[in-house]
Amino acid sequence: MVAVLRDFFGVDLGSLTLLDIGSSTGIIAHCLSEHFGRVVGIDVDRSATDFAQRNFKKANLNFALGDAMDMAFEDHAFDVIICAHIYEHVPDARRLMDEIYRVLKPGGVCYFAACNRLSIREPHYRLPFLSMLPRRLSHLYLRLTKKGKIYRENLLTYKKIRGLVERFLVVDYTRRIVESPRLFYADYMLQEGTLKFRLANFLLRYAYGFCPTYIWLLVKSDDRRRT
Repeated sequence: MVAVLRDFFGVDLGSLTLLDIGSSTGIIAHCLSEHFGRVVGIDVDRSATDFAQRNFKKANLNFALGDAMDMAFEDHAFDVIICAHIYEHVPDARRLMDEIYRVLKPGGVCYFAACNRLSIREPHYRLPFLSMLPRRLSHLYLRLTKKGKIYRENLLTYKKIRGLVERFLVVDYTRRIVESPRLFYADYMLQEGTLKFRLANFLLRYAYGFCPTYIWLLVKSDDRRRT
């Protein structure tokens, strides 16, 4: 996250304010507080936010109980928002994105990591084709594999994810990360020069709509052109 945001802004991040949506027990927000001027983490899980408040105490870091679909922040409150693998967990993803747009400053950026419904292996339960199935079959699949009873995640296809973020200018870092994993500290997943590296770049070029995860920066801008 830091490498991507530093590459985009091209300046020191220490003067920027950041909101981490779905901060859970605070590990990521704590790491981000080493690089940003002020960091706030919110989550709907009280036990998680209580843990974060007890274990990560810094002058520039705060945690609060909060609903990302109805945030208790003024308009234009943050320079950067982290929304990493959150949209599929909320009841109304479009309302979530409207709230992100509202609390971002003009020219502000949302680091948006989004899973694709058309992933061969569903990321939460690691079951093949789970997210592609109709909802009733997904529930049945979970029960038969003893992974759960109800499949609550609502993953979207690439086209629908693009529709979800249509208010923003989208800067795509997915391709950049896969092309230069070492530059963005992703080489623990993808080693340059390997067969996996070549295959990943081939698939991104010719089958982008089937990429399992997208990393985009969503810029709050009146200029709606995409890159």
